Amino acid sequence: MPNRIADISLRQAALVAGIGYLFIFIVNSVANAFIGLGDAATMASYIMASESLFRLGLACWVILLVADVVVAWALYVFLKPVSKSLSLLTAWFRLVFTAIIGITLLNLFSGMQLLSGADYLTAFEPDQLHAQALLYLNTYAFGFNIGFVFFGFHVLGLGYLIFKSGYVPRILGVFLMIAFVGYQIDSFASVLSSNYASNEVLFFVFVAIPAVIAELSLTLWLLIKGTKVEQQDNHAPAAP
Repeated sequence: MPNRIADISLRQAALVAGIGYLFIFIVNSVANAFIGLGDAATMASYIMASESLFRLGLACWVILLVADVVVAWALYVFLKPVSKSLSLLTAWFRLVFTAIIGITLLNLFSGMQLLSGADYLTAFEPDQLHAQALLYLNTYAFGFNIGFVFFGFHVLGLGYLIFKSGYVPRILGVFLMIAFVGYQIDSFASVLSSNYASNEVLFFVFVAIPAVIAELSLTLWLLIKGTKVEQQDNHAPAAP
């Protein structure tokens, strides 16, 4: 019989998760720069002026989704000794987020197609095409916020597992659980508040700052300290 392939160690899982997270930070910045984020009208103008760059941004986002799946798996392996079932649920929240964002990106592609000036679109009036494109671009933003509800619960699960792990600093878990609150406030405010657009910058500050601090801190710890973690028993003791 063929030899079984040895399972990945916690150190290897930490390295994969850390590299994956760092990759996501970098490529996400590039993707957002190419897509030209803003309100629907701003994005529509950007698409018509720089469609090739917009397409490159979409390609970056597809790559990001693949990286998210890898990170979800690596974090599951890394935190499985704390609670296998909760670690699995936490990974599933990130996978659902990935699926929602993938579907949401289709709205960007559809909006881009309507603004592309292709010959088959001459059957529609320019105002009709622009209105439909804006509808798709607005739907993209709404879908993104729904996706981040699930991502927020992924972050909450990570925070709790890290807090209880005993082999990762508890402060990282606290940072992540605070970031969860920001994700939920921002996501639900976009659904419940008719004035969300006018307060979007304020919401962004309250979400972005805790999230970047929490997830970047975790990334650096995984890369610097996580690769030195000793293999744990099935249930790691809680940190004192």
